[in-house]
Parts: sequence; structure tokens; C-alpha cells
Amino acid sequence: MESLLEFLSDKWWLVFPLSAFAGQYANSWRKASERRHQRKVELYTLKNQAREAEKASAAEVEALMAAHDATNRRWLDYELDVGKLIDFPLMTDVREPLTVAFLRAKREADGQRPASAADITSPARLEAYRQAVNSFAVALDVAEREARRIRDSKFSGPERERLATARKLLMIAENHAATPAERQAAYKRARRELDGLIVLPDVTIAALEERVAPGLDAGRQPSESGPA
Repeated sequence: MESLLEFLSDKWWLVFPLSAFAGQYANSWRKASERRHQRKVELYTLKNQAREAEKASAAEVEALMAAHDATNRRWLDYELDVGKLIDFPLMTDVREPLTVAFLRAKREADGQRPASAADITSPARLEAYRQAVNSFAVALDVAEREARRIRDSKFSGPERERLATARKLLMIAENHAATPAERQAAYKRARRELDGLIVLPDVTIAALEERVAPGLDAGRQPSESGPA
């Protein structure tokens, strides 16, 4: 014990460097603790950002699905309205490259469409759907502009007259003020006028017949209705 005391009495000056070393160690430990805390905060922030990114992606998918629906409705305006198809026949003419292009883009967008927004989780899948929807909208825009530009100019004079006649007849067929017999006769004549000029999609014919069906049914003769 005396030896230790003698040593300390002779080496009292070591207190200063040892105190400095202890201070440096304490400071280093404090900084290391601060760095660990900062890393935890950064990790927590990144996790929150990832969750927010997932929410943003879901919202973006929903927006894309809404844009997809809006573009489909624009197309259905033609497909369900014979009058618009008569005015803009290019929209169903599959011999036209622009029509084929937008129908192909529609199939691609429909194929990429998820059942729900939650079904798309990866950025790559989201980007593929975005491109498909945008391509569909652009292709329809281009086809519409061309259809409105040329209208019925590719038809001959007599063919344009037939189209105009069919347009008037369809107005009679859908007019509830006309008698059932008049509506039925107008519908049949309109179909004959359009035959060979415009190919009506099945869904178009179904929509048309649904609108004029009361007149057609009431205008049929008993022999047309089949056996009782």
C-alpha cells in the first residue's frame, strides 16, 4: 500500500493525461450513442417513407384505372351509338391502320388492368400499366381525329346518300312517337342501307335493338312470333 502511495505521489502528474483520456473516451462513447440513435431515426424515417410510397402507388393505380375507364367510355360512345358510327365510320373499320392500332392498344390496356388497385405492388408492374393506359388514350385520340377529319369522304356519292338515309331511318326506329310498324320498317330499311358499307359490331347491334325492341316486338305479326 505504501508502495502504491509512493508511486502515486511521484506520478501525480499522470492525473492530467488520464483525465484527458477519460474525457476523450466519454466523448467518443457519447458520439457513438448519438450515431446509433441517428441511425435508428433514419431507419424509422425510411420505413415510414416506404409505407407512404406504397400508399402513393395505390393511389396512382386507382387514378390510372379511372383514366382507363374514361377512355373505355369514350370508345363505347361510338360502339353503342350507330348514329356516331355512321358519322365517323373509320372508328369500326378494321381495314384502317389507326383503328387497328387503337384496338390493339385497348386490348393491351385491358390485359394489364388489375382486378383492384392492391393487386399492383411493384414499380415495374405499375409502369407497365401506366404505359398501356397512356398508349390506349393516345391511340384513341389519333383515331378520333382522323375519323372526324375524313368522316364519310372515302365513300362514293351514292354511298354517302345511303348513309344519310340510314341515319334518318334509325331516328324513326328509335322514335317512340312512331307506330310499332313504322319503327320496325325503318329499322329493317336502315340495316339494308348499311349493309356492305359499315360493319356494325355485335354489341352495337344489341344496343340498337334494345332501344327499338318495344317497337319491333309490337310490330311483329303473329306468324313472326312463332307458335303460341
